[in-house]
Amino acid sequence: MRLTAVLITVLASVAAGSAASAGQQTGRTTNDAVFTAEQAMRGQMLYQTQCATCHGSTLAGAEAAPALTGSLFAVSWTEVPVGDLFERIRLSMPQDKPGTLGRQQTADVVAYILSFNKAPAGQVELPGDLEVLKAVRIVAAQ
Repeated sequence: MRLTAVLITVLASVAAGSAASAGQQTGRTTNDAVFTAEQAMRGQMLYQTQCATCHGSTLAGAEAAPALTGSLFAVSWTEVPVGDLFERIRLSMPQDKPGTLGRQQTADVVAYILSFNKAPAGQVELPGDLEVLKAVRIVAAQ
């Protein structure tokens, strides 16, 4: 009888540990208010001067430049780490001057893109730290 109680306790602990691990693996999402409104406004100004020529003022995309909003954006980026979007922009944009945006500028543009896609703003700015950004997944706004 005592062995059964110990076995049940051990199994319950393992199950609880697995559930906690699963919760940690899901991590934060863009619905967790991962940028500030002020940061998104800075990003909007940068977007208009650095990105709108190709992606359009409404982020709808044009010709070869993909949409940064709507269903096409969602299909491409849902469940993808914010860090992937950050790196794509940082390394290859603007198309005529790739790699000229600094890390903070890139984070500001990403904040604007998230804001435009109805992600909620919060109290802490989106950092320019790739490792931190890899832990946040892009999801549809709730």
